[in-house]
Amino acid sequence: MTDQDEPPPFLYVVVCAAGVAAGVGELIAAAQEQRWRVGVFATPTAMNGFFDPAAVEARTGRPIRSAWRRPGDPRPFPDPDAVVVAPATFNTINKWAAGIADTLALGTLCEVAGQGVPIGVLPCVSDALAAHPAYQDSLIRLRGMGVRFADPGQDGEFAWERALDLVGRTGR
Repeated sequence: MTDQDEPPPFLYVVVCAAGVAAGVGELIAAAQEQRWRVGVFATPTAMNGFFDPAAVEARTGRPIRSAWRRPGDPRPFPDPDAVVVAPATFNTINKWAAGIADTLALGTLCEVAGQGVPIGVLPCVSDALAAHPAYQDSLIRLRGMGVRFADPGQDGEFAWERALDLVGRTGR
């Protein structure tokens, strides 16, 4: 098999419940322009009106994963070449660092963290919550696991493309 026969790398995008999640299509479009195939995982709360699931599914050509699949059901996505968590909330970051896998999104993050897959995170956390000791401890723990973080932007702009910079343009 030549490089030309290999499919483009696969990117998991994990979307959490934050107001900026409505713009996740920008991240998906930027990833696809860089030849990533994209599959989206969303926290259950994010699925409750934080972004347009139909638009995301149309853009990716794949269903959004938010709930566990039943035993015996096929895996709808291949293994990831990289993972982006954007926007990443206080709750998700703290649970992930603690190893809590009570949603599919968190379970997926816990699993891929142990596989050596590049993971980039754009937090969407208020200054008050970012100052919380548990959050600071979680950042230290996740960075120690190789997770890369970036400032998501300034002046009210969420810089989605920074997430792709964290994982590299072509995956592993």
